[in-house]
Formats: sequence, structure tokens, C-alpha cells
Amino acid sequence: MSEKPALRNDSRRTFLQLTVAAAAASAFRIINEPLLAAAAVKPERTQFPPGAIVINANENPLGPCDLARAAIVSMAPQGGRYSYWLTDELVDTFAGQQGLKREFIRAYPGSSEPLHYSVLAFTSASRSYVTADPGYEAGMHAAKISGARVVNVPLTKTYAHDISAMLGAAPDAGLFYVCTPNNPTGTLTPHADIEQLVAKKPKDSVVLVDEAYIHFADGASTAIDLVKAGQDVIVLRTFSKIYGMAGLRCGLAIARPELLAKLENCGGWSALPITAVAAATASLKHEHLVADRKLTNTTIRQKTFDWLNRQGYSYVPSQANFFMVDTKRPAKEVIDAMAAKNVFIGRIWPVWPTHSRITVGTQQEMDAFTSAFDAVMKNAKSVSFALPAAPARSRRNRIYADGQMLPRIDS
Repeated sequence: MSEKPALRNDSRRTFLQLTVAAAAASAFRIINEPLLAAAAVKPERTQFPPGAIVINANENPLGPCDLARAAIVSMAPQGGRYSYWLTDELVDTFAGQQGLKREFIRAYPGSSEPLHYSVLAFTSASRSYVTADPGYEAGMHAAKISGARVVNVPLTKTYAHDISAMLGAAPDAGLFYVCTPNNPTGTLTPHADIEQLVAKKPKDSVVLVDEAYIHFADGASTAIDLVKAGQDVIVLRTFSKIYGMAGLRCGLAIARPELLAKLENCGGWSALPITAVAAATASLKHEHLVADRKLTNTTIRQKTFDWLNRQGYSYVPSQANFFMVDTKRPAKEVIDAMAAKNVFIGRIWPVWPTHSRITVGTQQEMDAFTSAFDAVMKNAKSVSFALPAAPARSRRNRIYADGQMLPRIDS
């Protein structure tokens, strides 16, 4: 292997900066990581019986593409090295595709870390965290650490973020979180609405736009143009979803350098998994990957929607690789009944107790879902709610907080 370029000066830290940031980050992770990783719901399974249909966590059943898998195998022998030079290549590739300067991009092991760090950097006891309801909960848990007031704002009738209500509910906002497509509804918030939020937000507050699922959506406009325009905007991207790398951990934060520096102050220094960076770079260079996978997801999702329509079941018209289905009764009952049939569907958001989130899997998986769901919905009284036994967990698969076993979530 040829010699790799040395780490550039703009990636170095002074000894003092490293010591302070690393100490703070270490304490943060040891004490608070379980809280940040856990949803405000009952723990979900992380292991499943043989033959289970697992469509509960917004994962991509296709996994990494062939080019990414080849990159992983090729890079594995170098796993004893840090990923500095590879990360530079990843950042430069993304910067070239998006027309960005490289200093506007930071790579992370997934997009959860920069989400958490953004909340810690821009919220406090006097600066609120504003999010949609239902919405992705991770930022709310980070807000508990910063001491920020959490402002949950219901979605509009079209399931978009209610920008006017978000602005009105929090004149003290430090951070506005907009996930588009939204998790768990899979619905878009128009770019014009995000522009309105940026224009009318309180001074010194920041808008965080999570674009984890943007590649699945038709007509979605990225907020990266607002970053290019110098606005107080941070955009998050992840390789977990359309690129099928949830278990490999790679993501990007895009913002003005001074905003990114504040994230780094909260998170300290960390190297990315070298195989994940190699796979992410290969995925970006795959010319047809996003279009092909978007078409696959759209086709399977629409077939599922067509079936739901024919059967008279209600759902939210998602543009992502998941959707919310209305169970017409407490969704926990349906989740348990589906699990009894070895089909594991998603969790519940407290504001919508009769809805469950369903991941779009393969066509075979969705056929299994529709069969089991129809039986559960039509024969509730005759369905056994006894769950099949899960394989025993090893201790290393557990995270503990306040004596409770909690799941990691990135979905």
C-alpha cells in the first residue's frame, strides 16, 4: 500500500484542547450515553427468533451495496489503523458532489452523535429545544442533559412541521429540530417552510435539519443550500438508511465551520470505523445506487399501501422507508399479537397510541407483514398474544441506566 498523506493541520488539536474536550466527552458518554440512546418507550428486542420478520427499526434489508462490501473486505486488514486519510477522502468526495468547501463538513460514526452534540451546544436551561410531535426522540434525551425545556409541537394536518407554531411556542429557542422526511411519519416539510423558520427564528438560535431519509423521498429539497448561504443551519446526513450501513456507523454534519466547532467542543475527538469510512466512500461513488434503491423502496411501499387501501386500513402516506399504520386500538396489543406470529413491527409514540411504525422491508417481508396484520386485525380475540422466546442476551449487548436494561436506538 502506498504511503498515505499526513494529517493536515486543520484536523489537529492542541494538547490542552484534547485533554479538556476528551475528558468532558468521556464523562458525558459514560454517564449519559444510555439516556441518549434510549427512547421513552418500553425496551425493544435486539435479538429475534429464527425466521423472524424484523421490520421495526427503519433498517435497510439490502445492507451495503456490492462496492461497499468489497471496500470493507479490502480495508479490513488495515483495521489496526485510524481513519484520518480515509475520512479526508470521504469528506472530499461528498464536498465535490454537493459543491461545498470541505471545512463545512465533519464526519461522525453515524448522525446520532452530531444530533446529540448540537443539542448540548445550542440549548440550556434558558434556551429551549423545539421539535415535532410525533418526532424522533433522541434530541429530547440530550436536552435533559443540557437542562433545556423541551417544546413538542404537533404536526400540521398534512403531517409537516408546524413552523408558525414552533416559532410561537418558543421565543427562547436555542435549537429547532426538523426531521424531513419526519421520523416516524415519513412525511416532508417543504423547503419554503424551513426557509421561513430560518428567517424568523430568534437571534443566535440554530435550525438542525435531519435528512436521514431524504434519499427515499420524491420532490425533497435539501437544506444544504441554506448552509451554503451562510445561515444558522446544520444539516445531518447518514449512511444508515438508503446506503444500508446502520451497523457500520458513518454520517456527516454540514454547517458553517464555526457551528461545527461548537459541536466538536461537546464531543471531543474520535476516529471513525475504518471499514465504515471505506464503505461510505465507495457508496458515494456508486453512480446508480441511490436511484435504484429509491425505486425498490417506492415500489414495495406502494404495493403495501395498495393492499392497505383495498383492505380499508388507515396509514400515513409516507415518503420514506417506513410508515405509520393506524391499528384502531392500543397499538401495543397489535405489536404483541404480530410478534406472536414472528413478525416484529415498530414502536409507539405516546401522542399517537393507536399507531405503530412499520419499516418497508423486502417484498417477501411485506407479504408476511400483510398476511399477519390482516389476521391480527380481523381475528383479535382468537390470536394468542404469547410472544415467542427470544435468544438469551449476553451481557455485552446490554446498556444500563438507573438499573434498567435499555436499547440503543438510531431509528
